[in-house]
Amino acid sequence: MKAYVALLIGAFSISTSAIFVKFTDAPSAVIAFYRLFFAVVFMTPLFLTKHTRETKEMNKTDWGFALLSGTLLAFHFILWFESLRYTSVASSVVLVTLQPLFAFVGGVLFFKEKIAMNEWVSAILAISGSVIIGWGDLRVSGEALYGDLLALIACAMVTGYWLVGQHLRKQLSSITYTYIVYGIASIVLSVYVVLFRYSFFSYDERDWWCFILLAIIPTLFGHSLFNWAIKWVNAAMVSIAILFEPIGAIALAYIWLGEKVYLTQGIGSLLIVIGIGAYMFGKHIKNFKKVVAFKKKKMVYLKTSLL
Repeated sequence: MKAYVALLIGAFSISTSAIFVKFTDAPSAVIAFYRLFFAVVFMTPLFLTKHTRETKEMNKTDWGFALLSGTLLAFHFILWFESLRYTSVASSVVLVTLQPLFAFVGGVLFFKEKIAMNEWVSAILAISGSVIIGWGDLRVSGEALYGDLLALIACAMVTGYWLVGQHLRKQLSSITYTYIVYGIASIVLSVYVVLFRYSFFSYDERDWWCFILLAIIPTLFGHSLFNWAIKWVNAAMVSIAILFEPIGAIALAYIWLGEKVYLTQGIGSLLIVIGIGAYMFGKHIKNFKKVVAFKKKKMVYLKTSLL
C-alpha cells in the first residue's frame, strides 16, 4: 500500500516541474543547473555515508557512459525548459512524455527489433496525437510550433539518457547512479552557463524558491519515489503512473497559470496517453509471458532431472 501511495505522490510531484519553470524568468540553463545542483547537495550526506565504495569499482568505460548520460540529461533540461518559453505546458509536457516512442524507434533502427502489430498501432496513435498538437499550435503561432519542436528534441535527449544509463544501472545502486549523473550534468550546465555569460546569482527570491523546489519536489520526491516504489510494484505500474504527469501538469497550469487547453491539445494529449499507455502495457505483458514460459521450461527440466 505504501508503494502505491508513493506512486501517487511521485506522479503529482513530477507534474509540478513545468509549473515551477513557468514561475521563474531565469535562463533555461540556469534553472536546469540549480535544479540538479541542489538535488546533488541534498543527496550528498546519504551518498558519502553509504555509497562511495561503488565509485571505486567503476572503470573508464563506466565513466564514459556516465559522462554521456549526464550530458544528455543536461541538454534535455535546457531544451525542455526553453520549450516552455514558447509553447504551453500542455503541449510541452505531453510531447516530452513520448520517451517510450523514441525508444521504440531506436530499437527498430539500431537493434533491428521485431515490432508486433499492437506496438505499431500504439506508435501511430501517439504520433497522430503529436501531429494534432503541432497542427493546433501552428494555428496559434509559429513560436508555439517552435516550442513543440524543442520539446520533441528534449524528448529524444532524455530517451538517450535512459538508454545510455542502462549500462550503469545494472551495476550501480539507484543513489550512486543518480548522484554521479546529476553531478556530471550539473558540471556540464555550469560550463554552458559560463560560455553564454549568464549570471549565477542575479535572481530574486521567487526564482531561488523555484530552483530549490524543482530540486526537492519533481526531482527527489518525484523520480526518487518511483525508484523506491519499483521494489514493490512492477515497472508497468510505474510507467502508467508517469503517464499521469501531463494530466497533472495541464490541471496545475489551468489552476495556477490560467492556461487554456485547446481542443487540439486535448485530443492530441488523449491520443498520446492512450498510445503510450497501450504500448507500455503490451510491452510488459510480452515480458511477463516470456518469464512465465521460462519458468515452465525450468520446472519441466527439473522434473525430468528428478525422474
